[in-house]
Amino acid sequence: MTEGYEVVVIGGGAAGLSGALMLARARRSVLVIDGGSPRNAPAEGVHGLLARDGTPPAELLARGRDEVRRYGGHLRDGRVETVTRDGEGFLVALADGRPVRAARLLVATGLVDELPELPGLRERWGRDLVHCPYCHGWEVRDRPIGVLATGPLSVHQALLFRQWSDDVLFLRHTAPPLTDEQAEQLAARGVRVIEGEVASVEVAADRLVGVRLRDGRLVAREVLVAAPRMVARAGFLVALGLRAVAHPSGAGEHVPADSMGRTDVPGVWVAGNVTDPAAQVGAAAAAGALAAAAINGDLVAEETRRAVEAARSTTRRGGIHE
Repeated sequence: MTEGYEVVVIGGGAAGLSGALMLARARRSVLVIDGGSPRNAPAEGVHGLLARDGTPPAELLARGRDEVRRYGGHLRDGRVETVTRDGEGFLVALADGRPVRAARLLVATGLVDELPELPGLRERWGRDLVHCPYCHGWEVRDRPIGVLATGPLSVHQALLFRQWSDDVLFLRHTAPPLTDEQAEQLAARGVRVIEGEVASVEVAADRLVGVRLRDGRLVAREVLVAAPRMVARAGFLVALGLRAVAHPSGAGEHVPADSMGRTDVPGVWVAGNVTDPAAQVGAAAAAGALAAAAINGDLVAEETRRAVEAARSTTRRGGIHE
């Protein structure tokens, strides 16, 4: 027989585990399915998370899994292939062929960071190639930083990282020319603009030393900043009519939801980077807890409705019998 749970959480990162913890504490039967590829795996530590600043990502997730199990939650390693309707609930098909039924779904699969195709770039990701000043700014403070223009938020990135270093260069690369306002802002903050397409990343002794421009020039830098295109991991939801769409910021794609994580598909909630690309670990965990509370409330409402109907039916039968 196919296993059944009141809630299946797809994704075992901060958002998914936080939601599962809340649901398990609410005495719900809950299963977390995790593909084992957290977005922040390359990072040495999670930063800006109260009372857990600097904790290695793997350690944080291990603690979270233990807490979910402590309250009776179940966890399974695996990758979800598709999700389809199954009566009033859902059928979750895994890559290993084992299906699972769920009355409600919490999707917390995060996103994929699509980086520019430059030789040597991806290998530096999460080390001396970063994107978020609030995640990594303190760690790269006072060092020579180069901001690689990759999207509509690149100028904003340069202005932000200027808070952490006096030596910030804006590498325009293949981006459109700056507007007069953008050029004025960068100049006023002391951020010099480097024209020319970047051809590759230069590394020595496993440390970033700069970028090589197409014309052969070497621009010395110790840290590179690049805004990836952030794409929600949501392809398995297509059969439900739920798709990732362009994010209003222009930074990539996300699954839209209301403030509680409820999507347009009844019974499906989302939390974390799959819907909010900018959410750090703390915000993702909070969103997971919020969505879980909404899911539990939805289940309580359904259970109450059924209980009322059953009570009315009993009353009617009693009246007829009399």
